[in-house]
Amino acid sequence: MPISIETRFAFHLPAPTDVLLQFEVAAIPEQTILSSETRLGDSEHCARVPARDHIGERIWIRAEGDFEVDYRARVDLNRQLDTLEDMAALAPHELPGEAVEYLFDSRYCPADDFQSFVEAQFAGTTGGARVAAIRDWIAEHFTYTPGSSTTETGAAETFISRKGICRDYAHVLVTLARASTIPARYVACFAPGVQPPDFHAIAEVFLADPSRADGGTWQLVDATGMADPAETVKIGVGRDAADVSFLTSFGPNDFRSSSVSVKKE
Repeated sequence: MPISIETRFAFHLPAPTDVLLQFEVAAIPEQTILSSETRLGDSEHCARVPARDHIGERIWIRAEGDFEVDYRARVDLNRQLDTLEDMAALAPHELPGEAVEYLFDSRYCPADDFQSFVEAQFAGTTGGARVAAIRDWIAEHFTYTPGSSTTETGAAETFISRKGICRDYAHVLVTLARASTIPARYVACFAPGVQPPDFHAIAEVFLADPSRADGGTWQLVDATGMADPAETVKIGVGRDAADVSFLTSFGPNDFRSSSVSVKKE
């Protein structure tokens, strides 16, 4: 079943400014882009560069004044989906290089500070069962509250306040998984059913691949419960939100408007 995506956003740059954008669907094996169209405002410079882990692309622009982005895509998904609770963890020495960096602390995810908590709260669970327990604990104890956090809010602050938006839920899940020695990364994505409709954020964890004698597989996990992994379209991945923001401005930026529509056809 194809997923149809439309997004538009606009901002104003009062002076010539470098801006890094990442909003397009990633062209990767688990999702086939059936069609896409990107329209960008006028700029002094525009160039594409690979995104983190070569999942998706970023677009550098240098512009001044009003700038608008209009993007549309249709995507087919063919993702490996396994029963999370039945998946085993991989020992750290068995992890491939691509997964190792996602065990470490990052700007918004201070995993080391939560090691004692996860061992006490989720004792007796390992691997995918531990991740599922973390997901369910967040869903039970946190309140989805638009406007309750800022771009500077990290997992520790969200853990204390017990409220936030998808970005915050993803940061807490990533942090608690890493504290459990399970590689976890932040995923920017599109998904139908997200309320209010917007760019969405979830987590992805690296666990033993049940279809192989060795090796692992990344599995999507959404503590908000809004995104179905079978219908989630990846934009990009990173250590946390800082790595995969849809707009990073290296100078003053007046963000004007944004709209996102994601539908199953």
